[in-house]
Amino acid sequence: ISFLSLFSSLGCFPVWWVTESGVITVQSALYGRADRETCSEGKPAQQLSNINCYQLGTLDVFKRRCDGKRQCEVNTTTVRKSDPCFGIFKYLDTTYACHPAQSSPSSVACEDSYANLHCGEGQVIFVSSANYGRRDRTTCSTGQPASQVETVTCSLPVNKVAQSCDGKSSCSVKVRGSLFGDPCFGTYKYLEVTYTCQSKFSKAPSDCW
Repeated sequence: ISFLSLFSSLGCFPVWWVTESGVITVQSALYGRADRETCSEGKPAQQLSNINCYQLGTLDVFKRRCDGKRQCEVNTTTVRKSDPCFGIFKYLDTTYACHPAQSSPSSVACEDSYANLHCGEGQVIFVSSANYGRRDRTTCSTGQPASQVETVTCSLPVNKVAQSCDGKSSCSVKVRGSLFGDPCFGTYKYLEVTYTCQSKFSKAPSDCW
């Protein structure tokens, strides 16, 4: 897996990711300041003094916009919901991976059922993305009242699937709101997972640009 880090300071060009082949999986995202060196040129010391400054929810914003896509653009205006540290010059610090898009296994599991992930002999699971919510009116709709499937802008990236399944040859995860949280109360939800199967002994090659 190939990782790239990208910095974008306020007022500069947005973060723009493109994969020549494969799809994006966001690994980390920070909006704020974690050191005194990044984006510090020409700035007075008092604007660099708070190195424990971060905006809550930044990773979720990036994952909603970018996970599973070949290209993605995010700027500080999109992320900046409030000012986590007034008077401090802030930046975006993001890390992502590119994974092959072709023949990626996937799993869709309805609420209160199980998502089952499997890889072949000698291979292990690496979760590329996992989203809990509802993005259409047809998936997991059988037997559900119309009022419970009408909201289709409900999606919450979750990392508990990766925590449970990465590095295993097979994995089963119960789909329930008590584990993932509830992004849209009253809507019948489902879990969508995409993953890759990698050799136990080597990392799958991938290129980003």
